[in-house]
Amino acid sequence: MHDAGKIIGGLIIFLALITSPIWYNMASGKADYTPELKYVTTEKQCVMPTEYMRARHMDLLNEWRNAVVRDGIRVHTSHEGRKFNMSLTNTCMDCHSNKTDFCDQCHNYSAVGQPNCWDCHIVPGEVQ
Repeated sequence: MHDAGKIIGGLIIFLALITSPIWYNMASGKADYTPELKYVTTEKQCVMPTEYMRARHMDLLNEWRNAVVRDGIRVHTSHEGRKFNMSLTNTCMDCHSNKTDFCDQCHNYSAVGQPNCWDCHIVPGEVQ
């Protein structure tokens, strides 16, 4: 038991190092940052509620792609009964027209990689 002081001291240093990012973010306030997104639209509401779109827009886009390409379904009816064309270019990009200021801002912030939408679709404003 002569090493108890060393063990306790080592544990304290270990805990301080492991929790240092938490303390740093609390002191600097950087953890509260969220990207500023630019909307170019007259629409008041998206196809789905905001929280759903933030968390699951990729699922919605995959469902739309499968419905259009595999089943030939081209119209989405929202929970409120509004109808939308299932189109990234003609529906989504009407409001979120600047890939750099909208898509890339969120994808870079959350470090989820680049969306694969642009493998098939042309970026708005980009010359082919």
